[in-house]
Formats: sequence, C-alpha cells, structure tokens
Amino acid sequence: MSYQSTTRNITVHVDPAYMDEESAPEENYFFFSYHIRIENQGEEAVQLRARHWRITDAHGQAEEVHGVGVVGEEPRLKPGDAFEYTSGAPLATPSGIMAGSYTMETDTGEKFDVTIPAFSLDSPYEQGRIH
Repeated sequence: MSYQSTTRNITVHVDPAYMDEESAPEENYFFFSYHIRIENQGEEAVQLRARHWRITDAHGQAEEVHGVGVVGEEPRLKPGDAFEYTSGAPLATPSGIMAGSYTMETDTGEKFDVTIPAFSLDSPYEQGRIH
C-alpha cells in the first residue's frame, strides 16, 4: 500500500514493506523498509534540513527520532524536482505505525514543516490483520 500527503506543494509518497530476510520473528524482531519520494510541485526551491519520526509499535510503545537531513543528505529541490531514498525501522511487534515531518527551508531562510503521512507497518505474522 502506498501513502501520500501534500504540504505547501511538497508531496511525500511512502511505500512501506516488510523485510522477511532481515527479520527474526522468533526473537520478536520485525524489520520494515520504507521508500520515500519527495516532490517539489511548488514555485520555489526548498532544502530538506531535518526529519522527525514517531514510530509506534503494536503495544503503543512510541519512539521519537530526530535528525539532520535524510540518509546523510540535505537535498535541495528546485521546482519540479524530486528526491527518493529508502530507509528502515525495526519493531519488537509484528505491526506498527510511523508518521512524522520534514523541516524544509526556502532560499529566503523561511522554515516550515512538511507532513510525512502516517503509514502502517504490517508483517505476515500479525494476527487478525485487517489491512
């Protein structure tokens, strides 16, 4: 399943996937990847300066992650540009939810947050899955 949201003409697409080969369900270790595409559909250039994630497992345990840029980069997106990357997150439960935001900066120094849509992390080991 694919997820997307748009804030100030910046669209974020997310495609999560369960990584069976990197997981160990018998040890309560479930690894998920997510592919992100950020598109600048606006009329001004923006630079991704920071990220903020909230990762919540099936027991409601939440972890906050803050950092500079993404995958070691602070991409600058001119109008019409897109940036893609893949990252991952481990969970101690077979399902969870991730959501967050990117802090973007315009060439004039204005900073604003772009919503990363909430997306579901589901392994085939989840009992009673409905999505």
